Amino acid sequence: MTANAAPFLGSASSIVLPGRPALLGCPLDMTATFRSGTGDSPCRIRMVSDSIETYSPFLDEDLEDFPFADVGDVDLAGCAVDEALQSIKETVAHILGLGGLPLCLGGEHTITLPIVQALAERVQNFVVLHLDAHSDLRDSYEGNRTNHATVMRRVSEIVGPNRLIQLGIRSGTREEFAWMRQHHTLLQWMAGSEKNLKRKIAGAPVYLSVDLDVLDPACFPATGNPEPGGWFYEDFQRLLPVLKSVPLIGADVVELNPGLDPSDVGSITAAKVVRELLLTLGK
Repeated sequence: MTANAAPFLGSASSIVLPGRPALLGCPLDMTATFRSGTGDSPCRIRMVSDSIETYSPFLDEDLEDFPFADVGDVDLAGCAVDEALQSIKETVAHILGLGGLPLCLGGEHTITLPIVQALAERVQNFVVLHLDAHSDLRDSYEGNRTNHATVMRRVSEIVGPNRLIQLGIRSGTREEFAWMRQHHTLLQWMAGSEKNLKRKIAGAPVYLSVDLDVLDPACFPATGNPEPGGWFYEDFQRLLPVLKSVPLIGADVVELNPGLDPSDVGSITAAKVVRELLLTLGK
């Protein structure tokens, strides 16, 4: 099911271990409506990971001390969208069947849907924590109900709106913001919000979806749909202690577009986010 396996940060095995993170590339790039190129992201994140340390000063943890797997990329060559999503679901289900914790590298944000579908067949009553500039809550977009603009609406239909928490959202239609207000999914992220987030999670298992355009384009321009007014890296760091305090069952990191990133600052930022999540899942 996978191809192009490569070590991440020089520490990975290709063998999925129970209770340990398993890195999986999901190079889906089929429904982008502005600037495509996210399919190159898993490979680029692995490549630039050599430029950062395995040690995280913020977490005071080192990947050298935490075994994890890199099982390569899902082979999506020649697939239609539905077939590609099914391949992602089956591969994630295989990782879960081996007891691994999936950390998936997009690719576009649509990959979150098959990952959540696979989790829902094994885990009950989990929360999806969604970091993004965009709400991704349209019921359909350009006549299609399954794409990057509708993915969280489809996810909410699986887990229930009461188990969707959204942070960093600053773009969407009037209807999408009305939906978020109706279902109380949108949480403000500022100093002291950590307690509110923990209270809303209420001890449930958590799946984390990180659309990297949650970051402000001033520090992360390497994405197809940049939105001014976003998070800085320190805002993401403040989330990590919360993630360490809850049962984290998996994550994805999506919407890096390496073709828009000649300096590789965005790719390196993405690799650092992935390192922190590997260490957090590893705990």
